Amino acid sequence: MGLFNKLLGNASEVNSEKLNEKYARLLLANEEIELGFKLVRDTFMFTNKRLILVDVQGLSGSKVEYLSLPYKSISRFSLETAGTFDLDAELKIFMSSADTPTVSKKFNKSIDIYEVQKYLASKVM
Repeated sequence: MGLFNKLLGNASEVNSEKLNEKYARLLLANEEIELGFKLVRDTFMFTNKRLILVDVQGLSGSKVEYLSLPYKSISRFSLETAGTFDLDAELKIFMSSADTPTVSKKFNKSIDIYEVQKYLASKVM
């Protein structure tokens, strides 16, 4: 089921300690990754200060885009839970001036999407 979820683009959780080591160059002196998820090649992380999206581009993966979204810029978010025949849950994040979601991520059923939503709410509210 893990490979199937990856092919569908569903996120799976990644150890935050490993992410803190790997992406230390992106972090501020007093910033730590608290929650992280990985898709096939891309990663997104919730730190104590912002949301960081890592987009690996191209066939070789040598080009990488890092998008930093401060929590204060997130105006709202929505959660769509997985159903009986639906294999994934979806989190949509809207930035202050956007009418459409800036970020839309799918999670497999092994992730407690309610905990992700609760974490995001604690940072945004």
